[in-house]
Amino acid sequence: MNKRLLTYLFSVSCALGVSSSVLAAEKVTIFAAASLTNAMNEVAAVYKEKTGTQSTLSFASSSALARQIAQGAPADIYLSANEKWMDYVEQQQVIESSSRKSLLKNSLVLVAPNSYPADNITVNASWDLAKALDGTRLATGDPKHVPAGIYAKESLEKIGLWQKASPLLARASSVRSALLLVEKQEALLGIVYKTDALISKKVKVVAELPNNSHTAITYPVAVVKDKANTQVDAYYEFLQSDQAREIFEKYGFGVN
Repeated sequence: MNKRLLTYLFSVSCALGVSSSVLAAEKVTIFAAASLTNAMNEVAAVYKEKTGTQSTLSFASSSALARQIAQGAPADIYLSANEKWMDYVEQQQVIESSSRKSLLKNSLVLVAPNSYPADNITVNASWDLAKALDGTRLATGDPKHVPAGIYAKESLEKIGLWQKASPLLARASSVRSALLLVEKQEALLGIVYKTDALISKKVKVVAELPNNSHTAITYPVAVVKDKANTQVDAYYEFLQSDQAREIFEKYGFGVN
């Protein structure tokens, strides 16, 4: 192989190396609660069109994502569906505490398949839940670790229904999994976020759970420890912009 060809190949490899580095630097990895799937997919698409920055989005329950981040998963930004799991990653010292902000708000609703006979249900201590479920279960996130389930348990306890509901729960691994159980009619009723109910064409809202029956549903955001850079900081700021606000509000979220 002659010297000129070697020089050319070396130049090409260097150029490819630089290009790869630039592309890698222009990707931002976001770990977000499952209930944010639709909204964040649109946010990511708009941001890519606006800046060219690619997003790697990972959706799961806030608890699963928090544990992954604590174990060193390569997230740049974390969006939790409750403060508890953001507290956890802060205690583990794996987020930049100064970047923590409460970004969004949500509420809880009771959903049923569109074919369910009742359109409006009064959820109180005297409600015959077992009869309403007709041999199925009440789907919600697992109250042991999924935020939607934690809020649902608080609400049911406040209303005076927890003792009836506890043995009848279908404890899903995320709020989207709970919604799917109702969509497939494997559970005739489910407690999910209002935003989840709004994006489904297969379920209807049959009751809204009182906001004062559970801890306020807030979605904090933070930059992961040692991940701050130009691209990550810009994405973090965009999540708080008017353009992102419009997208979140379109999907039913309140914006702080």
